[in-house]
Amino acid sequence: MENIYKPELMEVIQVTQHTADVKSVRIRFRDPAVLEKFEFRVGQFGMFSAFGAGESTFNICSSSTWKDFIEFCFRRTGKVTDVLWGLNEGDTIGFRGPYGNSYPVEQWEGKNLIFIGGGIAMPPIRCAIWYALENRAKFGNVTVVYGARTAADMVFANELDEWEKRERTRVIRCVDPGGETPEWKYEVGLIPHVIERSQIPADNTIALVVGPPIMIKFTLPVLDKMGIAKEDIYTSLENRMKCGVGKCGRCNCGPVYVCKEGPVFSLAQLSQMPNDY
Repeated sequence: MENIYKPELMEVIQVTQHTADVKSVRIRFRDPAVLEKFEFRVGQFGMFSAFGAGESTFNICSSSTWKDFIEFCFRRTGKVTDVLWGLNEGDTIGFRGPYGNSYPVEQWEGKNLIFIGGGIAMPPIRCAIWYALENRAKFGNVTVVYGARTAADMVFANELDEWEKRERTRVIRCVDPGGETPEWKYEVGLIPHVIERSQIPADNTIALVVGPPIMIKFTLPVLDKMGIAKEDIYTSLENRMKCGVGKCGRCNCGPVYVCKEGPVFSLAQLSQMPNDY
């Protein structure tokens, strides 16, 4: 019988440090046969293991159209991420996945898209942004709203410059009051306030919102005021992921096992779940 907890061996091919405590890592399957057949959908996640320390859950933040590698991003916060922080090119880690559902990108075709991320939440929306830009003809206007505590806390900041050069794409960057530097030339303010004053058109629009719970809590009323329906607002409960396969039972929200039925939910779906996510 196949061992569902056995990870595949992955070679580290690139490590990028984005902030004082955030890195992204590109990895490639060491087995060419596994690499050849591997596929995932935008929004799915994986279990990434540091041998001898344990494993942690992260969104696959690379686009599903990139076939030679996958990428994950993490903040240094504990035992496993301490080990992952020390990775170098050529090192080996473990990977299980892909797990969970995905962003329903086929249902989003023909729609305008608003991607809203706060801080370390950029990676879970990055994969969707790249997918939309690489399939540009299938989608309407794309707006990216990305906020961080300070200018130094922005993740994948170099890609923001690239995205805003794309057709029908608007990038809005903001930092919390006091987080700007003398060179900062973008918005200052909390994400909900920045969205309100940015006058983003919201007709025929899908919104993807990922970030700290407090950010999401105050952003949702703004989206409602803009006229975006609950069925058209999505988020990812990646922080609820535990074993990845719904066996340990620690990912449940009421009757829902997030590892199996998530991590992607619409606001309409979340409104039917206990408010403990």
